[in-house]
Amino acid sequence: MTNFVLVPGAWLGAWAWDEVAAVLRAEGHGVHPVTLSGLADRRDEAAGQQQHVDDIVAVIESQDLRDVVLAGHSYSGIPVGQAAGRIGDRLRRVVYVDSNIPTDGKSFVDGWSAEGQAWVRDQLESSGGYWPPLTAEDYVGQDLSDEAIALILERGTPHPGRSITEPAHLVRPIGELPTTYIKCLMDGATPSSDVAEQLESPQWELVELPTGHWPMFSQPIALAKILTTA
Repeated sequence: MTNFVLVPGAWLGAWAWDEVAAVLRAEGHGVHPVTLSGLADRRDEAAGQQQHVDDIVAVIESQDLRDVVLAGHSYSGIPVGQAAGRIGDRLRRVVYVDSNIPTDGKSFVDGWSAEGQAWVRDQLESSGGYWPPLTAEDYVGQDLSDEAIALILERGTPHPGRSITEPAHLVRPIGELPTTYIKCLMDGATPSSDVAEQLESPQWELVELPTGHWPMFSQPIALAKILTTA
């Protein structure tokens, strides 16, 4: 039995993985969706990026999980990549789901343009240190049903700003870890340059999925199949 530890992206909680988790559990796997500090039902907890790394490691160590496939979506690729280096031989594979990846000493927003960084700083300042959720228009053209968009809008919560501005701290290079990168093609046909660089590692593989940036909602069965293959 494989233990899948599933970490949602910005604004989302463990609930985002419900459909994928149901498929994996039906196949007999252990499934452990994570709600990060400061989000969903943990929205009142203080949170930064390193706290999110600790959240993930705590789920794995407190339950003594082994043979772990650790998956991170979107923003959560950054804390997932750091946590993967900390759990040693508990790790079976890292899966980045159309996600950012960590670079030692750099934050989530460090790779953005100067205009993008100014925009997100303004958002954080005007929202009390939180990154406001997306609007309905932002989900158009991403292979999402009206019902899925409504669910995301209803249950999404503001994202802790410190988690996207604090730098990553890698205890092990991510290129050394067995890794699958899932590129969702409706959110761009090719991986970012930092992901492309890591894909040169023999430990990394690329899998393409013809859907939008939120495949746990748009293609949960196909995503679960990729996870079990990994």
